[in-house]
Amino acid sequence: MRFTSNNQTEYLRKDMNSMQKYLTLADGTTFTGVAFGATHALAAGEVVFNTGMTGYQEAITDPSYTNQLLTFTYPLIGTYGINLHQNQAPKASCQAVIIRHLDAEITHHDYQQSLNDFLAAEQIPGISGIDTRALTKHIRVNGTMQAILSNEPVAATDFASLYKVLAKQLDKQPCLEQESFHPLHADYHVVLLDFGIKHAIIQQLLKQNCSVTVLPYQTDFETIAALNPDGIFVSNGPDDPTAYPNSLPLLQQLEHHYPVAGICLGHQLLALANGAKTYALPFGHRGQNHPVKLLASGHTIMTSQNHGYAVDAASVAQTDLKITAVEGNDNTVEGLAHKALPVISVQYHPEANPGPLDGQIFFQEFKQLMAKEVLQHA
Repeated sequence: MRFTSNNQTEYLRKDMNSMQKYLTLADGTTFTGVAFGATHALAAGEVVFNTGMTGYQEAITDPSYTNQLLTFTYPLIGTYGINLHQNQAPKASCQAVIIRHLDAEITHHDYQQSLNDFLAAEQIPGISGIDTRALTKHIRVNGTMQAILSNEPVAATDFASLYKVLAKQLDKQPCLEQESFHPLHADYHVVLLDFGIKHAIIQQLLKQNCSVTVLPYQTDFETIAALNPDGIFVSNGPDDPTAYPNSLPLLQQLEHHYPVAGICLGHQLLALANGAKTYALPFGHRGQNHPVKLLASGHTIMTSQNHGYAVDAASVAQTDLKITAVEGNDNTVEGLAHKALPVISVQYHPEANPGPLDGQIFFQEFKQLMAKEVLQHA
């Protein structure tokens, strides 16, 4: 099956130098569009969709999208350009960007680059002019799948071999070396294990008057302990949480010595470290309008989310964890807390960027855990 947008001919007439781009899914479905960004670059990975109406820059630079072809369901992308201060990581993370229409008329007073120029500089290819609604519906029905973005049509018989070649460039998001961040006045010191950290998480910890030391997730317990932290924060990041088995013993050790908090991948890893299980969602939660019910208060908050895996609720009952929040649409696990240890986690992104700010109380709760622990040992 081949999809071509209704206005493809008109779109091509606007730029006679434009070149066609082809998005081919693993099941043979092909979408034809127009190249932008790094126009000659090829890409392969999972094709996923984000339902946010704004925040394309924050999403493109979110390390959790590493190795994925990112589709935006909102039809008009690029309207306010790029302000480099809004980046969530030192470099863009996704493999490719897929949109309906690229807006070249930018009027925002803070913009520094167009989206097209930004992606070209980051060596990330894009495809525009395709029916992203049809693509999204296809993923919703058939599930997230592998895809190739190419400059020539890809025959079904060639997909597997070409994907294998292109997939060699897929890798985990490179993590920061040790780096420190300090507010004007620090109440507590947090060691943040970097699996693919968003800058907004660091900023939220600084707002809580916490100094932050970011360490690669492979750091050993002795190195962490030598820094005398008051708490440990486990970041978001890409990939299947079961791809990090070597991290689980470290998390088990840390949570018996310090208050620990985790977001997204960090939430899933803490679940695994305590004996729960995770599973792949059919097409994930990626957007800014996901309702989450907080079980203790009964309140529902709106959240930003970006994940393709979830914690198995039934498996939590066999552990020392309890479920503290659930997703309002499908009732998946959105929050956990340890019954005896100062350990909390959420599946959603309380730091937002982009998205609603309802969940930022999570950072206050983490600070309260550290304050209680410090008081007990005073």
